[in-house]
Amino acid sequence: MAYRKLGRTSSHRRAMFRNIVTSLLDKERIETTEPKAKELKSIAEKMITLGKKGDLASRRLALAYLMDEDVVTKLFTTIAPRYKERQGGYVRIIKTERRRGDSAQMVLVELV
Repeated sequence: MAYRKLGRTSSHRRAMFRNIVTSLLDKERIETTEPKAKELKSIAEKMITLGKKGDLASRRLALAYLMDEDVVTKLFTTIAPRYKERQGGYVRIIKTERRRGDSAQMVLVELV
């Protein structure tokens, strides 16, 4: 299997990841479950790479995926320049305690 289905339909999964990536780039640190975080990491790194390219086509691709125009502006003006010397590995996953209700492994996802 190339990706995790997370018990959701494809449209629900896509919408969920669009929301999570938008939140991560907006707040720069979020808490979620480990399987979601592992999928989120690759998507967020692709968005930051688009921001590093900085051309119009990249901006339009980011606008098509992210849910908020202000976050796209932040991505291209503040987040991407921060990583211009870095060749990847923009997102860090740190394990925290297990969730109380279902004992799911929770993680902190943050930009390096």
